[in-house]
Amino acid sequence: MTFPALRVGWYGLGSMGLGMSLNLQKYLKSNNLSPLLYSNRTLSKGDLLRDEGAVPEEKFEDLVQNSDVIFTMISMDDVLIELLNQALVAGDALKGKIFVDTSTIHPDTSEWATSRLSEHGAAFIAAPVFGASTVAAAGKLIFAVSGPVKAVETIRPLLKDVMGRSIIDMGEDVRKSSLLKISGNILVISFMEVIAEAHVFAEVTGIGNQQLEEFIGNMFGPVLESYSKRITTGAYAPPLDTSPGFAAALASKDMKHALSIASSHATRLPTLEIASSRLISAREYAGECLDSSAIYGTGRLEAGLSFWSEKSRQGN
Repeated sequence: MTFPALRVGWYGLGSMGLGMSLNLQKYLKSNNLSPLLYSNRTLSKGDLLRDEGAVPEEKFEDLVQNSDVIFTMISMDDVLIELLNQALVAGDALKGKIFVDTSTIHPDTSEWATSRLSEHGAAFIAAPVFGASTVAAAGKLIFAVSGPVKAVETIRPLLKDVMGRSIIDMGEDVRKSSLLKISGNILVISFMEVIAEAHVFAEVTGIGNQQLEEFIGNMFGPVLESYSKRITTGAYAPPLDTSPGFAAALASKDMKHALSIASSHATRLPTLEIASSRLISAREYAGECLDSSAIYGTGRLEAGLSFWSEKSRQGN
């Protein structure tokens, strides 16, 4: 199978998946390759893709049947398992196909997918990404990729300088990519926890959020400054008709994976334990339309302040 002959499919058009798939379709189109096939639980979310020349498929099974490479970007492990179980019904018709999951999933899920798909001659690649939805739209994600060498080399041209700026090679063990992604999320969420703590401290002591944020940017750079801005702009509790950047429910799921893996290796993640508890409390208090930075709202409550800031929404 030569690269130009590859038929590429995509499933999952949330805030990350839509930006990624749009960049992929633009690449295929500009190189006169077969258009991207796409599917989603709500197919209308792919209207922008269709306008770029991508072709919709009503069912995931049809997407799999008509594609050589199938990308998925979904929210939960059980959704991926359900999708792959649908694909596995095709049996030996899956031979030669490559499944590439770009989500944050438990390493056990990656191992299960590899085992089940290989029974029918198909390959599974774990390729979780680092970066927010704005980074996805800009095609600047970082991919952590693991899986069979030949399959990885086949899909590499679809990643670098198309959807991402770099690829971290994690070898053939698909568990390793999932573990690196979870490790990265430990850092991201822990950064958010300590930044939230500092902002609450700045408020109760009268330092001021603006000056603290200026310091964060000057001292630690634009990435941590962007985390701070999710707090100071009120994006931690966005309007109810606005999707959060990194949904609190997904962050809680990722933290649950990290904490359970740490426990199984007789180690602890104390900062993550605090962040997880605070985010669960935030969801109980303010509902599910929250960003992962809503740990800040819980911190405010613990300090005797309102959960809501002047720039966030003011209730449910």
